[in-house]
Amino acid sequence: MEGKEGETIEMDGFFVFASAALPWIAMGLLLAVFFARGARRKKDTKKKEDYGAEGMALGMCFGVAMASALQLDIGVGLTAGMLLGLIVGSSMEKKDDRKKEEKTE
Repeated sequence: MEGKEGETIEMDGFFVFASAALPWIAMGLLLAVFFARGARRKKDTKKKEDYGAEGMALGMCFGVAMASALQLDIGVGLTAGMLLGLIVGSSMEKKDDRKKEEKTE
């Protein structure tokens, strides 16, 4: 089935659906990673601090900036940036300088 100027209607519908569903899929992945981190952290008796929250905040900023620069949907950039920021931020551990300062005093 063909639409105007030889474009297929089926592919147009698929792209509209994909652009509408992509932010929801990315948000679902974000929640899955976030809850998996929480479940893993509950199992560990020794809690490790990381930069997950800071990574999400910076990821949101960079995601929105890249989406607006590339003229993409802002929701896609926001959720993708949050997901990537959470992954990068949770892979870096915070150094606990307070304990070192208390030992020297």
